[in-house]
Parts: sequence; C-alpha cells; structure tokens
Amino acid sequence: MASSTRDHATVTTSSGSHRRSAPRNATPGTEARPRPAGPVPGVGGAAPARRSGATPPHGQEALPPSANDEGLPPLGRHAVEVFVAHLRDERGLSENTVAAYQRDVTQFFRFAGRARVMDPAAVDPLLLRRFLAQLRTRGLADSSIARKAAALRACFRLLLRRGLVPSSPAADLGAPRGPRRLPVVLKQRQVEALLARPEPVDPVGLRDRAILELLYATGMRVGELCGLALGDVDLNADAARVRGKGGKERLVPFGEPARLALRDYLANGRAAMLPDPETRSARRNQPATLGERALFFNRRRRPMTPRDVRGMIQRYRVGLGVPAETSPHTLRHSFATHLLEGGADLRSVQELLGHVALTSTQTYTHVSNERLRRVYEQAHPRA
Repeated sequence: MASSTRDHATVTTSSGSHRRSAPRNATPGTEARPRPAGPVPGVGGAAPARRSGATPPHGQEALPPSANDEGLPPLGRHAVEVFVAHLRDERGLSENTVAAYQRDVTQFFRFAGRARVMDPAAVDPLLLRRFLAQLRTRGLADSSIARKAAALRACFRLLLRRGLVPSSPAADLGAPRGPRRLPVVLKQRQVEALLARPEPVDPVGLRDRAILELLYATGMRVGELCGLALGDVDLNADAARVRGKGGKERLVPFGEPARLALRDYLANGRAAMLPDPETRSARRNQPATLGERALFFNRRRRPMTPRDVRGMIQRYRVGLGVPAETSPHTLRHSFATHLLEGGADLRSVQELLGHVALTSTQTYTHVSNERLRRVYEQAHPRA
C-alpha cells in the first residue's frame, strides 16, 4: 500500500505525513493578477443570470425564482408548498436540495394538470409511471429519473401523513437504476501537481493555493468551503468548523501544508481582496457583514462561489494530464480514497466527510478495490 505524502486528518493510518519538496515552478493559472487599486483580478464572479427565454437543462423545467408554482392547479400548488416547508423547516435540508425537490414535484403536478388531474388525492400509480416513462423517452438520465421518483415518494408520504391524500400512490414507485459510476479520483502525484500550480506570489496565487490545499486536506464540499467565515478556521488547532448539509456542523482537521498556505494567505493576500475600503469605512462602527467575514473572495471582492472555485480548478488542471471532469468534488473523492488506501478506517472517513449514512462512504472502498484490481492485472504474471 502506497504511503500518503500529506497529513489529511488525525486518524490512525499507515501513511506518512511529510511535506513535499517539489518546487512550485509549474505554469500558473491564466487569470489576471491584482493591482494596488481597483477590482482585484481573480477567478470569475457570480454566475450570470439566465436570460429570459433561455433553454433550461435537458429534462428540467425552468422555474422563475419568484414563481416556482406558476401554472399549477390550486391543490397541486398547496401540496408543493406543504412539501417545501417540510423539507426546509422540519428537515433542515440545504437550499439546493430543497430547490431540486421542489422542481421535481412541481414538474409532476404540472404534468398531472395537463392530464386533467387537479387534485393530488386523485393521482394514481399509473399516472406516476406515465410521468417517469415520459422523462425516459425525453432522454433524461436514469439517475435524474431516480431522484424524481424519490422526491415523489417523499412528497406523497408527507401528504398522506397530513391527511391530504387517502393513500400514497407513490409507495411502490420504482425507478431505473443505471450502472454504478465510480467517482473520479486523482493519483497522489496528480494531486501534488495540481496543488503546486498556483504561484504564491500575489493575493490571487496565495488564495488559490490555500483553497486547493484546504479542499484536499479536509475533503470538504465546495459549498462548505465557500461558506467558511474567517473565524471558522483555527490555525492553532489545525481545524476548521464546517457547516454541512442540513445545517449540521462538524470539525475537520487539516495538516501542515494547509496551515502554512492559509497562514500565508491571511497574512499577505486576504486584506487586498476585501470589499471596497470606502464601503467598509462607512460601516466602521457597525458589525462586519457576512460577506466581509468570508474567508475567500473573488475578483469582484465578493465571497467566493462554487462557480468561482470550479473555474479556477479547470484553469489549473490544463496541461497536467488529469481528467477533464476534474472539479472541487474530485479532490473530495481523492481525499477519501487516499485515506482508505493509507489505512484509515471507514467510520473515521465517514465522520470527516460528514456523511450521514455509512453506505455513502462505502463507495470509496469500491474505488480502492478497483485500483487494487488494476494494479494486480498489470503487475501479476498470471493475472
């Protein structure tokens, strides 16, 4: 078993924890560098708003932010509102998860309305199966259909508990299961090359190096990283307080490379990327806003977004020979797989990743087994 070259976390492993010594002279990202005055160059800012009439992703219906239930029959609209309130207020799911489930059930109740079924209590299993069959004929991926089926099962289960339907027509609703797709995982040398790409000579390079080091050292999700505030990182304890899905907090440790990168960024980079000094001076006697407390900022002097981080990684990966689909989540996958390959136990990795179910973490054991199989087939004379 190959030994790891980085300290990911305080877990019992057989891997070492020494600092790499490779020089940082690789070609840097292509973004512009900051100047003393004016906007700080860096990765792109917030995603541009979709223009009116733009085509939504295949298989999805475009839902205006202020009119998610537009075009629904009244009883269907009420069912969606009850379901969304349950997900948001009672289950505490993340904003993105709630939005996805809302799109799914809204799409179904629109379909039901076109079939002249206006009352959720009148929905039957056949109508639900027709809805999923239509999605399949439109070419929607099996994984997306499975998610919509899960959303409908959860929705009608809730409506049954609330007395809005006499029974759940979705109780036995099945969904196609596509082939298991293993996550993309980088080799350790590929991770080292990617993390060495940013040149820590200016605020942008310092920021990018700190982001990459922190993503790989902790395995946190990109949304969790973008949600970090300055006070969430403790350089004395080598730990970060992360707010995960459902608002759940966990404490994740990191090693020396991430600590040094964060220290350099906080000492020499972050101040140059803060919001406009004039705006901050006008608020001198008021508490800092959430945006001003953010740990990482983009070139617009706003908190980094997942889109910013994905774009930054895409620029740095060019020329390294890593998969084209490399993303922030690829570093999370690599973090988990390298820990397991180094001897960490599954429960520890589960806690570090913030997985509720152990089955989610077990995906990475399949990745490790696949790697072992490839090594065996390439190296053993009678494989």
